[in-house]
Amino acid sequence: MKSFLPATWDVPREIADRIGAKVGRQRVMSSGGHLLLVLHAPPAPGADSREGRVFWRKPDGSWLSSDLGPGSKALADHLDQFVEIVEDQERFEERASGATAYFSIIGALAPIHRTVRNLHAALAEARKVCPEDRDLIDLRDRAYELERTVEILYHGAKNGLEFTIARRAEEEAVTTRRMAAAAYRLNILAAFFFPLATLSALFGANLLHGLEKEPPPGPFLALAGAGLFLGIVLFIFVTRKPRPPGTVSGRGRHQATHVSADGEPPARRTRYSRRS
Repeated sequence: MKSFLPATWDVPREIADRIGAKVGRQRVMSSGGHLLLVLHAPPAPGADSREGRVFWRKPDGSWLSSDLGPGSKALADHLDQFVEIVEDQERFEERASGATAYFSIIGALAPIHRTVRNLHAALAEARKVCPEDRDLIDLRDRAYELERTVEILYHGAKNGLEFTIARRAEEEAVTTRRMAAAAYRLNILAAFFFPLATLSALFGANLLHGLEKEPPPGPFLALAGAGLFLGIVLFIFVTRKPRPPGTVSGRGRHQATHVSADGEPPARRTRYSRRS
């Protein structure tokens, strides 16, 4: 039967018989003082399958790995690869400012989160099988710290995404409320002047105002200036910000909810410490 173990390895039969053609989940196998760690390499972006990486500890305490060289340092290098990825995503998260950036970070951290969690479980089990190996203790503790860092970073990115979505929804709600208030004021003005405009159109009202005999362009400029002035007044009236909800006017009263200059309640993002 095909196996993903290196062909040069002479692992015990009891362990080799439990190895299939695919890597499967991360796990620990032991027999006769031999310890075999079946782990996953850091997942590539967008990859559905996992690349297997095997570490073999012999009864004399020496280690071999499938692709990282001999010695227990191979396991440390395996963890270092995850640390580099997590540090890169941590820097991206610190600079993230939009939903797209947070979504990208979450998509990259989700498989790392699962892999590191199962890696820590496998190393904890290996520590129980070989309690005399001090290197496994340090590696297990490093895996725990890495799992905790990834978990905090993952949830921090999710909170950042939810906050960004909520802020966008709040901004859209404020804009919709302003547009509704402006439309309401325009409708009030239209209703107020509609009868006057209709009657003037029906009866062809053309009153003498005394400006017919004035030399041009004085009357035209006067009317244009008055029209612009009234237009500015009307613009200020229509586009003024409505009173934020929860405010109370009058002496002795206080504002129920603090609102910023944009009419939006302030939001503050909580920063997490990612070190234990």
